[in-house]
Amino acid sequence: MRLLIIGALEGQLSEATKLAMDGGAKVAHAPTIEIALASLRTGRGADLLLVDVMVDIPGLIAGLDAERIVIPVVACGTETNAAAAVNAIRAGAKEYIPLPPDAELIAAVIAAVARESSDFLYRDPSMARVVQFADQIAGSDASVLITGESGTGKEVMAKYLHARSRRANRPFISINCAAIPEALLESELFGHEKGAFTGAIARRIGKFEEANGGTLLLDEISEMDVRLQAKLLRAIQERLIDRVGGTKPVPVDIRIVATANRNLTEAVRLGTFREDLWFRLNVVNLKLPPLRERPGDIIALSEHFVEKYAASNGLSRRVLSAEARTQLLKAPWPGNVRELENTLHRAVLLSPGEIIGPDAISMPDGTGLTDTVKAHSLASQLAQTAETMSRSLVGRTVSDVEREMILDTLDHVLGNRTHAANILGISIRTLRNKLNQYADEGTFIPAPGEQRSTAA
Repeated sequence: MRLLIIGALEGQLSEATKLAMDGGAKVAHAPTIEIALASLRTGRGADLLLVDVMVDIPGLIAGLDAERIVIPVVACGTETNAAAAVNAIRAGAKEYIPLPPDAELIAAVIAAVARESSDFLYRDPSMARVVQFADQIAGSDASVLITGESGTGKEVMAKYLHARSRRANRPFISINCAAIPEALLESELFGHEKGAFTGAIARRIGKFEEANGGTLLLDEISEMDVRLQAKLLRAIQERLIDRVGGTKPVPVDIRIVATANRNLTEAVRLGTFREDLWFRLNVVNLKLPPLRERPGDIIALSEHFVEKYAASNGLSRRVLSAEARTQLLKAPWPGNVRELENTLHRAVLLSPGEIIGPDAISMPDGTGLTDTVKAHSLASQLAQTAETMSRSLVGRTVSDVEREMILDTLDHVLGNRTHAANILGISIRTLRNKLNQYADEGTFIPAPGEQRSTAA
């Protein structure tokens, strides 16, 4: 655990530092936000920021967002700083620790952050098989490609692998390739030298260097521009990177883990993803099943989220009713674990008492989960019908499909040419020309008031 303490290091904050170090944390200190951001910018990363509540925490979090640095922030201060504590939490701090510090509380916060990074809750046999495979390959340095639908827990699995690897005591660095503009992604990955481009006012260490000795997660790599993929391939193959504007390569020692929620095989076929990069990343593939295919995990995860959000919102114990459990098991969960978590968070807040009933299990717009189940069922039926229709058209010419559509419409209106032309959106003259053509080709054309089936 790398802990960066921000604020005047005196008195009670010094005691908090000592307690954190006694708990096994590696502690660094920055007296101001500017120095803290400069430290993070140069690659001296942190897993947790412990910040004096009198520091401008909204400004700190805005600075982290601007630098695209994702690190949890915990505020600390005396009990007389109640208003500042509230503002810190509103600004985005995860927790507030009162001072003077309590050894058990400091240890609990550090443990919670570490546990949040590597826990993988599962009960279903399908997920158990994936985790067993992950345990087998966690100790190696082989590149791993984690695939699965959005919200299935790919990043959590990446942290699980890192926590059980030989690099567990080294940095775990994540970068979302889809969230950063293409023009900035190269600099984010490889860093840049001062003056490399407009706005590069200082050297910036990239994610590859920041992860040196540890694990680098390339999240949603399927969204990376194909031109940048060539530079990424070289970095992975040779373990050398070039900072933007740099004059010499920089060696790095990292393990690569990548995630994708799109079919990379298809992307390779379409030319939007390099085949040689795919081979390099896909040494080991961990495919996470969607939540609808792991029903054994739904209730276990639901109970975990209920307990978590009841505690974090200062509420008494909450319990799922039998009816609520039934609803949860029936739902399709297109958003997978992420959607389930959001649903249970709302349920905890909406439940009027200890028992969470089916009424509290709702969607963001207030509609019930059962409405979503019905909508998903209808959507599945429509998709299946559309797929059947599409397959029925394969191998047929446009003329064949057009002829069948015109004759079916004519049957539907009992041979009335005017009605058929209106439905088809063509002129009566065009319809008559088509029917004359079909008749010349030997097709039976029913007279007004007839259908092909009855006339036959």
